[in-house]
Formats: sequence, C-alpha cells, structure tokens
Amino acid sequence: MIAVAAANGYILLFDVVGGGEDKYLYEPVYSKGSRGVKVTPGYKEEQCAPALSLEMKRPIDLEAPITSMQSLQEDLLVSTADGYLHILHWDGVSNGRKAISLCSVPFSLDLQSARGGLCLDLKGVYIRDMTYCVTLDGFAVVLDDGRLGFITPLANRITADQLQGVWAADVTDGTCVAVNNKYRLVTFGCASGSVLVYSIDTTTGSMQLSHKLELTPKHYPDVCNKTGAVKLIRWSPDYSVAMVTWECGGLSLWSVFGAHLICTLGEDFAYRSDGTKKDPINISSMCWGAEGYHLWVITSREETELVENMEEAPPQTQQAGILQFNFIKSALTVNPCTSNQEQVLLHGEDRLYLTCGDPTQLPSGSSESPHPHNLPHGGEGSPTHHPSPNSTSQGLSTLLGYKHWHVVQIHSTYLESNWPIRFAAIDTAGQCIAVAGRRGFAHYCMSTRKWKLFGNITQEQNMTVTGGLVWWNGFVVVACYNFIDRQEELRLYLRSSNLDNTFSSVTKLHSDTLLLNVFRDMIILFRADCSICLYSMERRHDGPNPSASVELLQEVSMSRYIPHPALVVSVTLTSVRTETGITLKAPQQACMADSIILNLAGQLIMLQRDRSGPQLQEKLPFCPPVVLAQYVENVWTTCRSNRKKRHLLEALWLSCGEAGMKVWLPLFPRDHRKPHSFLSRRIMLPFHINIYPLAVLFEDALVLGASNETVVYDSLQGPREGRESLEGLFPYCTVERTSQIYLHHILRQLLVRNLGEQALLLAQSCAALPYFPHVMELMVHVVLEEEATSREPIPDPLLPTVAKFITEFPLFLQTIVHCARKTEFALWNYLFAAVGNPKDLFEECLMAQDLDTAASYLIILQNMEVPAVSRQHATLLFNTALEQGKWDLCRHMIRFLKAIGSGEMETPPPTPTTQEPSSTGGFEFFRNRSISLSQSADSIAAGKFNLQKTFSMPSGPSAKGSERWSKDSDCAENMYIDMMLRRHARHLLEHVRLKELGCFSAQLGFELIGWLCHERTRVARVDDFVMALKCLHKDFLWPFPVTPAGSISSPFKNGHRRTVLSQHLLKSQSADSLLNSDMDTVPPQAAARNSNHTWLDRLGALGPTEPTEMDTALSHGGPQTQEAFLSPLTNKTEECSIGSATDLTETSSMVDGDWTMVDENFSALSLTHSELEHISMELANKGPHKSQVQLRYLLHVFMEAGCLEWCVVIGLILREATVIKQVVNFLDSPEVPHETVQSVRSGLLGVEAWASTDCLGYKPFLNLIRPQLQKLIETSVEQIQPEAFLPGASNSKLAEPQPGGPSAEDSRGPALLGLALPLEPPRGLGTEDGGVPEEQEEQAVDEGVYDCTLS
Repeated sequence: MIAVAAANGYILLFDVVGGGEDKYLYEPVYSKGSRGVKVTPGYKEEQCAPALSLEMKRPIDLEAPITSMQSLQEDLLVSTADGYLHILHWDGVSNGRKAISLCSVPFSLDLQSARGGLCLDLKGVYIRDMTYCVTLDGFAVVLDDGRLGFITPLANRITADQLQGVWAADVTDGTCVAVNNKYRLVTFGCASGSVLVYSIDTTTGSMQLSHKLELTPKHYPDVCNKTGAVKLIRWSPDYSVAMVTWECGGLSLWSVFGAHLICTLGEDFAYRSDGTKKDPINISSMCWGAEGYHLWVITSREETELVENMEEAPPQTQQAGILQFNFIKSALTVNPCTSNQEQVLLHGEDRLYLTCGDPTQLPSGSSESPHPHNLPHGGEGSPTHHPSPNSTSQGLSTLLGYKHWHVVQIHSTYLESNWPIRFAAIDTAGQCIAVAGRRGFAHYCMSTRKWKLFGNITQEQNMTVTGGLVWWNGFVVVACYNFIDRQEELRLYLRSSNLDNTFSSVTKLHSDTLLLNVFRDMIILFRADCSICLYSMERRHDGPNPSASVELLQEVSMSRYIPHPALVVSVTLTSVRTETGITLKAPQQACMADSIILNLAGQLIMLQRDRSGPQLQEKLPFCPPVVLAQYVENVWTTCRSNRKKRHLLEALWLSCGEAGMKVWLPLFPRDHRKPHSFLSRRIMLPFHINIYPLAVLFEDALVLGASNETVVYDSLQGPREGRESLEGLFPYCTVERTSQIYLHHILRQLLVRNLGEQALLLAQSCAALPYFPHVMELMVHVVLEEEATSREPIPDPLLPTVAKFITEFPLFLQTIVHCARKTEFALWNYLFAAVGNPKDLFEECLMAQDLDTAASYLIILQNMEVPAVSRQHATLLFNTALEQGKWDLCRHMIRFLKAIGSGEMETPPPTPTTQEPSSTGGFEFFRNRSISLSQSADSIAAGKFNLQKTFSMPSGPSAKGSERWSKDSDCAENMYIDMMLRRHARHLLEHVRLKELGCFSAQLGFELIGWLCHERTRVARVDDFVMALKCLHKDFLWPFPVTPAGSISSPFKNGHRRTVLSQHLLKSQSADSLLNSDMDTVPPQAAARNSNHTWLDRLGALGPTEPTEMDTALSHGGPQTQEAFLSPLTNKTEECSIGSATDLTETSSMVDGDWTMVDENFSALSLTHSELEHISMELANKGPHKSQVQLRYLLHVFMEAGCLEWCVVIGLILREATVIKQVVNFLDSPEVPHETVQSVRSGLLGVEAWASTDCLGYKPFLNLIRPQLQKLIETSVEQIQPEAFLPGASNSKLAEPQPGGPSAEDSRGPALLGLALPLEPPRGLGTEDGGVPEEQEEQAVDEGVYDCTLS
C-alpha cells in the first residue's frame, strides 16, 4: 500500500494491484543462446517490469495539516499541526485509528526523573519531523519550537499512556532528523548549520551528545557560518556515511563518527576554471540508491524554473532538475573481513579499485584493512572515472610503489542478472578478488586477468551470499542461503578448479549468518541469533583436486550482551590479549586465537579465553566481555609475528572518525626484566591523522587511505543564455591514494606518559625505515610549534624530553638543524634552549665529519650570532671541506664568507647538496680551455715560453668566478679567501697530490697557472723525482710499465717482417714507436725460469721487465682489441679503475682527433703470437683514459707555468720523449735558474738508478731519452740536435732507429690494433735472477702499485 498526504489534512491510501491482461509493461529481449534464459525457471519474469495499477481506498480526514508521516510494520504514524499523533492501521476501514495528544506524553531529561511528573510544557507544540529507529525502538522527533526529543513506547502497542519521552537540553533550533539503525545514533539538523549526533544511554535512557558534524573555519573560512539551516540528512544504506544539505545549497559527506570526507561548498566545487564563484545548487530532496552507489538529488523549484526558462525547451527539460552522483566505497563497509591485508579495496556498482603491486615482493600476510567509507568519483555528465596513472616508486613496499589504482571491470555477464554488487573480498597476496551480487558470486585472477563464473547458471541463481565471503588458502569461503534446500550453508570453493558445486565443501548452518571472518585456519561466524561459531578448516590433498574439511569447534552465545543482531558491525578473531606485557609469549602461542573482538554499534568489546580452568585446546571458554573503546568505526589487527617489531604487530589499531585513530599498544619489559607492578600491560594511545584511514601497514608504520580529488573543467555544452547545465556546475572527481606516517604520534604519546623506555624500544625497532629521520623531525616540529606558540606558560614542557630522546640516535644533529630550517626564526631560541647551543652542535658535526649538516648549522649561527663568530666557524668548515674535497660545499662557503664581509647576507645560502663527480674527474675547468689533448709538447715552440709571470685566464664558469674575485679584489674577505686557497694548493703540491690539485683548480676556478708561476722556485720544485713518480702512479691508477717475457725472440728483429710492417705502419704515421725498440734485455733463462709465475700471484711486486716504447699510439688505437682484459689488483676504492684495453681504445679514439682508417689489405697481414703479445703489453702499460686526459691537462698547465721539473715527471709517466726533449732544449735558456737544471739532471739520474734496480720497465724509455740525459751531463758546449736520438751503448742494446721517422708522439695509428689478439695465457714475467726481493714486494704493496694480468 501507498499512503499520500494531501494539503488539507487528508490521507489517501492506495492499493497496488497487479496488471490484468497486460502482465508486463516491459520485457527484456535476449539474443539466441543467452545465459540463463532457458535454464532457470522464472528467470525472464524476474527481469520484466510488471504492469501495476493503483486502487484508492476511502480517504481519511485528520482535520489538521499533516506535518510528517512514518511507517511502522503494521501501523502508520502521522503527526498533525494541531499537536496530535495519529496511529492509523494500514487497513484504515476495518481497524480504525487512534489519536494521542502530544501534551499527554511525559518528557524529561531521562527516564529516571520521568516519574516525578511532567517536565516539559508542550502546549501548542506539534511535531515538525520524526523518524522511527528500529534498534532503539522509538521515535526521534523535532518539535516546531526547535526542541529535540526521543519518544519510546513502554509496551508493544503504542497507546497514550504507554509513551515516554526524553528531550535534549539547551537545544532550541532543530530543523530535521535522521536515525542510524546500525550504530543506534540519532542525528538532528540545526538552524545554525551544524548536525548534532546523539546516542541513547542504555541505563538512564537520556540523550547523550556523541559528536557534531559541522564545517570548520580552518577548512571552510568563507562558508562555515553562511550555510543556513540544515535541510536534509540522509544515511547511506550501510549506515557508514551521512549526506547533509543546507538551505543555501551544497552537499557534505561525513563518516558515522564525524570524519569529514567531501564538501561541495569549497575548492573546485565552488569556483569555475576562470576563478569566478559558483552559486551552490539548492536541493529539495535526495535519496541513496541501491547499496549506496548512487545519490539521487532533486533540485529545488527555483533551480528547476531557472533551467526551464533558459529557452523554449521541449517538455523533457522538466527532468533537468534530477542529478545522480556516483560513489565508490570500501569493501569492508558490508564485508568486514581481514583477508585483504595488503590492498585498499574499493568497489563501485560495476568496477573495483585496488592498490597495485608486485606479488613477488609481497610479505606474507601483511597488514591492511579497508575501512567503511564512501567516496564519489564523478557526477552525471562527468566522463567515466579513470584515476591518473601517476607512479612514484619509493622502494619500501609494493603498496607505496604505485600511485595509480588498478581498475577491474566486473564481468558484464554476471552483472546482467546479479546487479548490484553487495560483497567483495581480496586475498592476502592481492591476486584474487571475489564479488557477490544479488545471486551467486564470481572471482577474478589478477595474473591471468580472467573472471570465473558458474558454468551452471542454475547453481548460481539458487544461492545468495548472506554473511559475506573471504579468501583462505586458495579457497573462497562463502556464507550463503540455499534456495533449493531453504538452508543456510557455509561453502568453500577451490579457486583453481571450475566454479561448480561439485568442487565445493558444504557445511549446514542452523541460523542465518550475518558476518564472516577468518583467522589462520579458523572461521568465525556471527549469526542472527546473536551467537558466535568457531570452525576449524583443513586443506586436504586426498584427490585429484585439493579439498577442504570444516569442523565445528565452539559456539558462544552473546544474546545477553547484544540487544539486536544488526548492531554488530564486525567480528574478529585475534591473538591480542591483555597479559601480553607480562608473559613473553612463545612463538607457538603468539598466533593462537586468544580473543574475540566485536564492534557493537561503535563500542569495541573483547572476549578473552578463560585460562584459569583445564586447558582444552582450542575449546577454552571465554571470559565476560570488556569494553576497550567507544566510537570505533574500524579495527585492524594481524596474525603475523615479528620479534623485532612486537610493539607494532601485537597492537590493536582503531579508527574513531573525527577523534582520529587509537592504538592499543602492548608494553614490554626491557631485557626480559620483571615489569613494575604498577605498569599497565597495555595502553590506549589516541592520535590525529590528516587522512581517512583505510589500511594500516604494521611493519612500515604507515596508514593508507583514499581521498576525493577534483579537476575543474569547462562544460562541453557551454552556457545557454548565461546559465550552465546542472552537471556542469560540478567538477570532475577522482579518487587519489593517500598515506601518512603515524609513528611520531605514538612516540610522543609515550613520552608524555613518561614511558620513554617503551618509546625507545619502539623507535629502535623502526630505525631502519627510510623515512625514520622524517619521523624524528615531525616529532620535534609538532612539539616545538605547540609549545613555542602557546599563549599560556607550560608547566611541564615536552620539548626537552623529546630532545633527550632524539640524542639516542645518530641522526640527532641532522634532525635538529632540518627542523630549525623548516621553522620560523622566532622559534629558534626556544628550540636551541632545549637541544643545546648551535655552536656546540656545529663542532659535533665537524668531529663526526658531517660537513653538510655543519653547513646547515652555519646558517643558524649566522642568524643567531655576530658576524665574527660566523666567520670563524665558516673558516673552520671551509678548511675541512677543502681537505676532504667537497668542492660544491667549498663554493657555497666562498659565497658565504664573501657575503659576510660585504654585508650582502640578506638571505641565508641554501644548504649544500652532494654532487656526483663528473665524468672527467672534476676537471670542468679543462673543458672550457681551448687546448687539444692530442697536441704533443713538441708542438709548442720554445720561444713561446716566458719564465716571467705567465697567466692563463680560464674561460667559462671558472672565469666568471675569477672575474667576481677580481672585481672586488681590494676587499679583505677576498684576500682572506685567496690566502686560504693558496695555502691549500701549497699543501696539495707539497704532498704530491696532483689529482686533487687539478680538481681543486677546476672546481673552484683557482688560478693555478698564475699561482704556479709565483711558486715556481719554491713549493713547485720537485725534490725527489722517484717519490713523485711513484705518487703519480698511485694517484692516477697508472700501472708501472712491464715487458713481455718472450721478447728474446722478438719478431721485430726480422728484417723482412720489419719492412712489411713499416710499409703499412707508415701509412698511419705510427712506425717509429715500433722501430725504436729492442726486446733483448731479458735473458732466456729468466723467461723460462719464471714462466709459471703470473702477476696475479704477486700483488704489487714489480718485475724487472722492459717494455717497448709504444707511447700513446697503442693506447689510442681502434676498438678491435677485445681479448685483452686488464684487472686492477688493489683494495683501494677509487672512482677510477684501470679498466680493460677495450675501454682504453674505444674511448680515446674520440678525443685524439681524426684517424686514418686501416687499409683493407692490412687485415690480411698476419702477426705472430709474440707480436700480438707485444701489442697487448703496451696496452697494459697505459692507465685509464680519464687519467691520461688529466695528466695531459696538468702537463699543459705546468708547461705554461714553466715548472719544468714537474713537466719531466709527467713526461716520464706518460713516456713522452718529445716532452723530455722540449724541456731539455729549454734548459739552455739563460732565464732558467741553475738550480732547476741541476734538479732535472739529478732527478733523471735518480730515476735511472731506481729503474735499474726496482722498475726495469722504464729502461727502454730511459734509453730512448739518453741523448737528452747525456746533453744535461756533458759540460761541453756541443749542441745535440733534438731529433738525433742516438742510443747509449753502455746499458742496453738498442735497435738503430730509421732516420727521418716520425716522432713517438705523432705515431698514433690504429694499424696494429686492427687485429684481434689471440686468447692465450700470458707468459711468465720475472726478474733477471728469477726472484723478487722481499723489500721490493713490501714497498710495492705499501705504495698501492697496480699489476695487470693479461687474459
């Protein structure tokens, strides 16, 4: 029947009658072979739209305007404006009616004081709005004077003398009312714009204010007091959220206990894309659709008229006032199981949204449960919602590796006959999803991206899921009702088999199942008779397919504690128990089902097992229930155990709506000590978060959630006569994933309660988390902001305790300075009064070698101390940064020091960041210079050198720095900085650290050439050539030269082969390097005696071998020599390595200019194994290409500065004969001091003596430059031409060079390297007497010498 209220106080009752001849108005048309049409009886009839007609009965005259109506099971309750409450029977003719005057109903503050008589004068007052609450068995009413009340019938029938009312004190502006049957809440809208939510006290019957739903000035400063009165309140079908609208328009969504989710009065809802403000739409009526997936809205009459008056529209424009908003909600609003532990699972009417991750990285059964809560994803007219695929991998968890949602479309065949979706569940691995609609269920596999539906449509249509579904060990566990047997059943279906009843395990149940959950191998059911059943499950492999057996373990009656079965929100089996803190559980006990946790209308109740009696396994009775918390929306717990993170894994996490979250944390004694008797075993800690929680990641100390985000777009239809379409007034809505750290809240709460030891244990267990430093910063920052900005004195400040707590961790210094940098300057004094003097913290950073943090403290000092103190500390940091080669920090320090001196320090310099070393080892200075790497030293004429002051000003970034320095060179600060830079350069050169000197010059723009000219006769001298040579070998990872042991039968002594080779080699100007060589210096006995010794066996020992001088020609060959591979044998962790011969040849050909391609005929030239081994050995004598670039750059710098001794040393290590020739020729200049000539002569003699005893690999090159050495020794005036390289006859037999051959430096052809080297083991190398001296070995190891192995 339908009751209609007419304007003049009439009630019209209509009977709904089925159609006569026309049985159906609309019938679906199916294609041939459509699923289920022929198989299921009555299937087609269920899908048809029936033809109905209305028959009006005799109208009932109530003789006063009707204000509200409410339907009961058998009666109709109607309130009228004359203050009467009419109780009508639906069959109004036979049963008549009763009228009750509101004045006769006693109202009081509670039921106990009601016996004293009437407490409220209701004369002339009538009921404006009323709603019946099933679970409270009463009526919530709003009187016309704005007062709020709740009327309870004292008997089963409603009569005048059996009604009792309670009213809410201090409220006189009520406008409307709605009730939440699941949580037993009564919500009243007020004229002030806020919504008051009341609960009814079960003992006194009074109305207790639970919380308020109102817009806060913090988030909505413009509209919080301008919304007008509350017009409508509508709870969703699952009672998890409430939608509110006001007289001035707008919609707002709140969770059951006050967490604010959405509001259309601010942000993109209130403004267009051009920034203009929209007028909110006024709503006259709204209603939730099936399962809460839609909100139907009818705009007010004024809005509809505006739409109709836009133009002369056809009649269907009257429908423009209806809007439909689409929503998605968490899966646990109706299916609160804990099987989906790792993903946030949301579902709409036809699709699923879940977090996406790599299943191979999932931990076993991690922690996360979506929470009841609805989110919109667009309005009518909006395009289909597709969240943006914005992925940012954080490397912590699969849940944090993706920002986008994985959207799964539910199978259309299943939706066709089973819409809407009522339940959804996901397995612990996040790979399988099950959904259940009106009948049957279906499941989906993420890896195969396929759905599985019932093959037999009859089986699907003969069952409906009643208590939910959950995944367990590859099975879908379903609590369902069987229509054939009219029996409630518990079924388990194997995922891997076909979806059919033959592959299921069926257990008969005695009562309807309302809730279902799983804990390890146990099922817990909550039934409609308010009882709890525990079942055990076992997976069996006794057939071709695995099967499951279910056994009843225990039944627990809860009827005395639960007034109505619909009040139970969730039921959970858990291992949490109160005695955790005192009895350290054994591993087998840590995961036992010890407690049942019920969420009873927001009240969290725990039943623990009673272990005082006999210990019957799994069948222990339960103790009486204990209330843990109030206003609980959702609960998270886990069955996993981890000894390192016991605090987090054995805790109970609660979501409490507006109040934020709570954690029931266990307290453990430290080091297994006996706990204090007064110390509680668990503690409930509240904390606020900024997101709505849908999941808790236990080990990662994170909360996951989802939020509604909006995108403004211009309506595609465009405005019509200045008015835009209704759906165009709303932005496009998307759902974004959110996450938040909660660890700092818990640590702070523990410190407030003087539980620092527990906080320390908890923090130490989480110290390995990548965002743990951020947790520490957040804790300091929050406490600092609260205490430093407090208007009243704080008797017991927390900041000193927090500071002391953070000192327990090595990141204390970084935490304090990062927090200070992110806090306004006015709070610094309060902060450092608690944590310590910043000067002391700066010195601690220097002692810990944490220079970047020290630089941040320097900014603090600059703002808090006088400039002299800042300069003193900056100088200290600058010197330390120079010594450690932190060039980026050095540049910032130079700017900092200059700004202090010139008073330009308006803004603090940025905290320096660490830069990766550049590919050229930091020689950016060199890249801006116009010199060529292939340019040899003999191309520079001797006349170009002037040993007076020679400057080479750089161009590029370093030049800008030089110009900046010279611009205000008179400034004392610049002179001070230059003095420190020169002192550091002198220090580097004194300790023969040329590589650092080059980096220092390039990175800081230091005028190296000009400074070397000043220091030419002082620190730029070389006192010990041998020591300098060894240092360069070590610093640049340059191998000491070696020579093949088989060189006694050198193929190059064959005249014919030499002629053939020369004809080809001269084409690429690389013959001289082969012709100026002799390999006969090693006796054959030595080679044979040491043939079984490899260089790998003698780390750092230098054999007395003599290589052929191939110079740079062979290191710059073509990229064909892939068989020669060199392995550096060192324990030094340098950024450069010796690398392979392939690396040297492939990279250097791009640097050294154009190369002539090898003749095609040359590939036919056959070289013997000895010749190829000779080529390979030359490659082994060259260091990394990067080192070669750096050495040539330094050679150029020293040449320009006139530091001839260093030129000789670098020429020796590069084995550049032309460099030595150039230097010796230049020594004849009268401008060269006599000391320099003597130093070069004695240095070369010292190197020759060292090479004869310790490093025979240098002998061939020394023989090659013997004419220059003789020229220095001779005292006669005879001038030896530089090109006459005559070998000395005293020490070795050198092959006579061909006259007119090109110089060694110019012989750079890839000719020889165009051939592939054979893969043969290397021959033994050794000293002439067959052994290596012990002193030589020890010295070699100490000096970090590199040996090379050829393979």
